[in-house]
Amino acid sequence: MSADQIAAIIIFVITMAAIITNKVNNTLAAVSGAILLVLTHILSIEDCVGFIDAETIGILVGMMLMVSVIKTSGIFEYIAIKSAKLAKGRPWPIMVVFIIITAILSGLLDNVTTILLVGPMTLAITNILEVDPVPYMLTQIMASNAGGTATLIGDPPNIMIGTAANLSFMDFIQNTGAAVVLVMIVSIVCYRFIYRKSLTVDEKNIQKVMQLDEHKSIKDKRLMAESIIVLVLVAVAFIFHSQLHVTSATIALTAACIMMFLGKEDPEDVIINVEWSTILFFIGLFIVVGALDKVGIIKILAHGLMNLTGGNMVFTMMLILWISALISSFLNNIPFVATLIPMILTMQASGVHAEPLWWALSMGACLGGNGTLIGASANVVLAGISKNAGYPISFGKYFKVGFPMMLVSISVCSIFLLIKFA
Repeated sequence: MSADQIAAIIIFVITMAAIITNKVNNTLAAVSGAILLVLTHILSIEDCVGFIDAETIGILVGMMLMVSVIKTSGIFEYIAIKSAKLAKGRPWPIMVVFIIITAILSGLLDNVTTILLVGPMTLAITNILEVDPVPYMLTQIMASNAGGTATLIGDPPNIMIGTAANLSFMDFIQNTGAAVVLVMIVSIVCYRFIYRKSLTVDEKNIQKVMQLDEHKSIKDKRLMAESIIVLVLVAVAFIFHSQLHVTSATIALTAACIMMFLGKEDPEDVIINVEWSTILFFIGLFIVVGALDKVGIIKILAHGLMNLTGGNMVFTMMLILWISALISSFLNNIPFVATLIPMILTMQASGVHAEPLWWALSMGACLGGNGTLIGASANVVLAGISKNAGYPISFGKYFKVGFPMMLVSISVCSIFLLIKFA
């Protein structure tokens, strides 16, 4: 290995160790790792800028700005109370309802948008019930990644795969969507066993919820109506963004500007509410992972993966699924997916039946994000929301639930793919 490769690996490991052990602030660790890569001349400033996923950053900033305005209407409190009352104020049914809402929204919107919507809802209802919101947050993180796996537009890797392999929205629904339904059923059963003892609430708090009038939570009816219209238009625009010839980031930032005009609030107050520490964390992480891509480490890993299979389609499918899941638990899945796509295309051109490989890559890369707190954008964003509300979610706390649940979901996908393609 070259000196640059060794140095990039060392910096990556140190950065990840700092994040995993929670000894250093996550944002500080990621940005410091990026700076070290520049100081050691592994990357130039131009390289760093190139590795930053502007689409992801644009979506994050745009949706954070939009949600900052929308939440002033009281819509999140309204949805939270309405959902809780439909669940009769009971903590377990509320968890299930929120899981389902999160998964559905993540299939229609991007994961980060969904998390920005359901996070405040969760905090609102758990505050009323006086229960720990962390179990709800953890299950919603995993539901968002599962829901994002189900559709073409739910997660960035799916957009990349769909474009490269010419797969339609319905192709994803029939394959990854069907698998995700099974994953969600199994996951909900698992959550019941994991949290059966901790989901308890005082009967008087249940009565408080049932006596609430959700209509009184609406602070601005006009803004709420406008928010709903904008959210619907954003959802439609995300679904048809390719036909509209606009990126998801453009849609998010446009919606943010519209809501800031409609909300008539001081723009500086809205901008302050953006989770800028989260934005910087992603920028640093993109650069640290991008360095591995530049020096060829990710390509070496991908080539090694293909050489292990010996051309056996079923073996290749399973290996791609599991390796993608494990790597995506710790790395941003976009560089890995971008490296594997041309390899699968080459295999397809040589006559290999590649369709199962595309679905294995999609399921592994997207669901693998559930493995750790840094596995997907939604994880970091919701953890930031939870921390700011006074309920920090450490890497270890998430790992205890997230990693085993990731293994369960990938096992379900393995069975699905073997039954369908073996």
